[in-house]
Amino acid sequence: MITPATRTTLVNEYYFSVKLKEIEQMNKAGKKVINLGIGNPDMPAPKDAIETMVDSARSYGTNGYQSYTGIPELRKAFSDWYKEFYRVELNPANEILPLIGSKEGIMHISMAFINPKDKVLVPDPGYPTYKAVSLMVGADVINYNLKPENSWEPDFDELENMDLSGVRLMWVNYPNMPTGQPASYNLYRKLIDFGTKHGILICNDNPYSFILNDKPISILEIEGSKGIALELNSMSKSHNMAGFRVGMLAGESRLISYVLKVKSNMDSGMYRPLQLAAVKALSCNREWYESLNKEYIRRRDLVWQIFDATDSVYDKEQKGMFVWAKIPGNFHSSEEFSDKYLHESNVFITPGHIFGSNGEGFARISLCCNEETLLEALERVRRKSEKRRVKSGELKVES
Repeated sequence: MITPATRTTLVNEYYFSVKLKEIEQMNKAGKKVINLGIGNPDMPAPKDAIETMVDSARSYGTNGYQSYTGIPELRKAFSDWYKEFYRVELNPANEILPLIGSKEGIMHISMAFINPKDKVLVPDPGYPTYKAVSLMVGADVINYNLKPENSWEPDFDELENMDLSGVRLMWVNYPNMPTGQPASYNLYRKLIDFGTKHGILICNDNPYSFILNDKPISILEIEGSKGIALELNSMSKSHNMAGFRVGMLAGESRLISYVLKVKSNMDSGMYRPLQLAAVKALSCNREWYESLNKEYIRRRDLVWQIFDATDSVYDKEQKGMFVWAKIPGNFHSSEEFSDKYLHESNVFITPGHIFGSNGEGFARISLCCNEETLLEALERVRRKSEKRRVKSGELKVES
C-alpha cells in the first residue's frame, strides 16, 4: 500500500476548500447561497494592465521560460512603488524578489530559514497558512496571543516571558487579517527591537495596506529593519489581481538570496505578459486607490448593517477588506453562528475559530461582493432575525 508523507498528517484540507464543497452542494440543491466568506476581489484589474498583458501575449517570443528573479522592469516597478507609497528605498537588483503570489513566499521563506524542530511564532488569530506551512517544514509552532484588550497586537511582556530558545522566525501581518487592526510605526518598532534582541527573523505579510487605508506603511521603514525583517506584498488586493498571482518579497539582499535558492528550484519563472501587466498596474496613481476605496466604503456600510442585524459588534476603525465582529453571547461557538445563517438564511459568514482559538466568539465578512449582493444578504439576514425575535417575543407582529 502506498502511504503519504508524514507531513500530510500534520495538516488538514484548507477550511475554505472544504466549505466551498458544502456550499456547492447547497447551490446544486437550489439554495443560491451568498458567500461572504473569502477575500476574493471581484472588481476589475486596471484596464491598461489588461491591455498590456493581451498585447504581450500576442507578441512573438513571450511564451518562453522567464528569469527566476522576474524581469528587470517588474523589479524596478516594485522598487518605485515602495519608494512612492511606503517611502522605502529598495535596490531592484537584489532586494526584491517577485513571487507567483505572496502565498508561495510563505513556503519559500520557511524552507529557506527553518530546520526541523526549530520554533516559529505564529499569531492567534491569524492566517492559517502560517501554521500549516510551519508544520509541513517540520517546525514546532509556538502560538502567540492577539487579543482585543491589547488591540489585537502582540503582548511583548508575555512574549518575553516565553521560552524563546530555538525560535527562528515570527510571522506578523498588519494591517491584520482577520481582525482589521491597522499597522503602526510604534508596533513595527517594537517588533524590530524584539527580533533584534532575540535573533528572530520578523516576517511581515503586508497585502492589505492599501484597502480602506489612506497611508500605507511598511515594516521596512523602521531603522535597522533590513537585516532582521522580510516583507511580503501582493497585487491581489491592491490592484484586484488575485488570479494573476503576482506578489513580491522585499528585504536585505543576503536574506533574499537564501529564499532565491529555494524558489529557483521550485518554479521556472512567471509568464512574461503577466509581469508586464503588473508593471503597468504598479504605475497606477493615487486616484486608482481612492476610487477602489470609495467602493469598499459603500460595501463596508452594508456589511456593518448585516452584522447589526445579527446583533454582533465591531470596531469601525478596522482596515483591510474584511469586517471582524464579536458575535452575540447566546451562541455556543462561532461555527454555530456561521452554520445558522448558512442553513437558515443561505448566507455564508466565516466563523472566527478557523483563525485560531482567540478567534472563537468572532466572525468575519468579506467586502468582495457587490452592493446588490450585499443588499440581498442583508435582507435575508434581517428576515431571519425578525422571525427569531417574533418567536422569542422580542418583536410583536402588528395585526
